[in-house]
Amino acid sequence: MTTLNIRTLTLPTQWHLETVKDQAGDLKLGVWDLKGDPEGLSEEEVEAVVFHHPAGAAGKQRLSTLPNLKLIQTQSTGYDGFIEAGRGAAVASAYGLHAGPTAELTLGLILTAQRGLDHFARDQAEHLWRPFTTPGLLDRKVLMIGTGGVGIAIAERLAPFGVELTRVGTRARDDEHGHVHGVDELPALLPAAEIVILITPLNDATQGMVDADFLARLPDGALVVNVARGPVVDTDALLAELQSGRLRAALDVVEPEPLPADHPLWDAPGLYLAPHVGGRSEALQPRLAAYLREQVRRIASGEALQNLVYVGDRG
Repeated sequence: MTTLNIRTLTLPTQWHLETVKDQAGDLKLGVWDLKGDPEGLSEEEVEAVVFHHPAGAAGKQRLSTLPNLKLIQTQSTGYDGFIEAGRGAAVASAYGLHAGPTAELTLGLILTAQRGLDHFARDQAEHLWRPFTTPGLLDRKVLMIGTGGVGIAIAERLAPFGVELTRVGTRARDDEHGHVHGVDELPALLPAAEIVILITPLNDATQGMVDADFLARLPDGALVVNVARGPVVDTDALLAELQSGRLRAALDVVEPEPLPADHPLWDAPGLYLAPHVGGRSEALQPRLAAYLREQVRRIASGEALQNLVYVGDRG
């Protein structure tokens, strides 16, 4: 069991602080959005930080300068870049909190693309009655790369739609949900995939995984759905396929983010784009509050932490 001796903690907003303060015990709390200076604590005093994700890369850089940092708590499932930023500090994720909302958005993006909901919305605005046949989801071959909590939630929501789902993970295995193919099998699996869902973590192995070769193996008209991280996909390679009209895409994440106003991806045909809002459901806040309250209680009492993805060496 890994425990950490932590005496101080910063929260990103006053709401976060008010949410957890009755669980904090003897912890000294402060508010810090990682943009200005921390309120209630000096940077030298800070031993644990709940990360403010709008702070972005600059916020991670601030973390790397803290001399006594022992723990980074993310508010996201992914923790790419935090281990490096912490320079030996432990890292805990918010694994599981975003699964349901992200799965909802994934289904929304897929249904929009497969049933032409965007076309019907535009026709309504113009008072046009133009029915047409759409690809739909029933009997479609779906390839999902990623088998974590969000992947499980997506699979559960896809089941009633009658798809043929193939799951891919780092290695081939069987789990409680059935067979998982290994990533080394992708060259053989891609040619049959009508919809590809990306929900894999971002790491050295997955960065740029969806490149020109990957995309070239997909059949004409296939839909690429990225709800993982933008850098999993080679943007230029995807853009080329979209501009040719051969493939379609539904993206909640892109590289770069935010997408510059003059980027050609905005106008690519066959693209359905959301601004990284997978977890932004009203259901998230009460779930996040409950999670952080329990995590702060554990920090204050010296108990093992939830979702510790990196132990670190600064405890």
